Amino acid sequence: MATSPLTAASAPDAARGRGRRVSAFVALTKPRIIELLLVTTVPVMFLAERGVPSLWLVVATLVGGILSAGAANTFNSVYDRDIDRLMHRTSSRPMVTGEVTVTEAMVFGGVLTVASTAWFALVVNVLSAVLSVVAIVLYAVGYTILLKRRTSQNIVWGGIAGCMPTLIGWSAVTGTVQWPALVLFLVIFFWTPPHYWPLSMAFRDDYANAEVPMLPVERGPVAVGRQVVAYSWVMVATSLVLVPVASMGWLYAGTAVLAGALFVAEAHRLLAAARRGLTGNALKPMRLFHYSITYVTVVFLAVAVDPLLHLAIR
Repeated sequence: MATSPLTAASAPDAARGRGRRVSAFVALTKPRIIELLLVTTVPVMFLAERGVPSLWLVVATLVGGILSAGAANTFNSVYDRDIDRLMHRTSSRPMVTGEVTVTEAMVFGGVLTVASTAWFALVVNVLSAVLSVVAIVLYAVGYTILLKRRTSQNIVWGGIAGCMPTLIGWSAVTGTVQWPALVLFLVIFFWTPPHYWPLSMAFRDDYANAEVPMLPVERGPVAVGRQVVAYSWVMVATSLVLVPVASMGWLYAGTAVLAGALFVAEAHRLLAAARRGLTGNALKPMRLFHYSITYVTVVFLAVAVDPLLHLAIR
């Protein structure tokens, strides 16, 4: 049977439409945020194993983590669709453009929640499943609904959800949560404000227009700079606590000191620029934001490699 030109032409259009729909649902999960969470999960597994963990366990934990973080981010996208519409950097998100409806997104988020919980419980262990659910609730409810629009400390306490992968990674290997995992949890806890506040400084007008009380909206650049410096110092100090707690070697210790010194120096540069009266892009807050991603990647890479070095020396 011959295919009409109209039918032939519509096939590529239908394929493109399906591709856009898939891309829209993927965008709801905020893949770039998920990437950062996974950077902290795998190294902790290497430390918990004191060597190379089972490849299957690593893959299983990553799959669960992707599903879990995707669920939390989807719920966040649904609830924040009104303020995302008002902010330039988020105005093209699927919930704003209407590519995905509220009902579709809620069902999608629910499916991801159930899938991640069942996956962790059946393939990894029950403790990891429980921690995954806690992470979803902390982000979707604690941060998104209760804190984000009510307090300038939203990212401090709401950031706890982003610390959970350290506990999940450790529990996946050991079935427990122990002190090294808690120390790394605190490293991410103290890292989150000096990571996110510079971004908030760069997009201050966006948050102000959306009436989201991020610290840079509520306070001036100098006050924010002081907070960034304080958290940076505490973060670096906490990272060094891991050395005695987990018997880390010179590779991790040296990396934590060097990367931490650069972080603190960048934080002080931001504060010095604020004290000179610079504002907006003149402060170059994104320098610290981008370096903060490098910092956490490098330090957690050292967390993974340091135990392997010990094995090689033996």
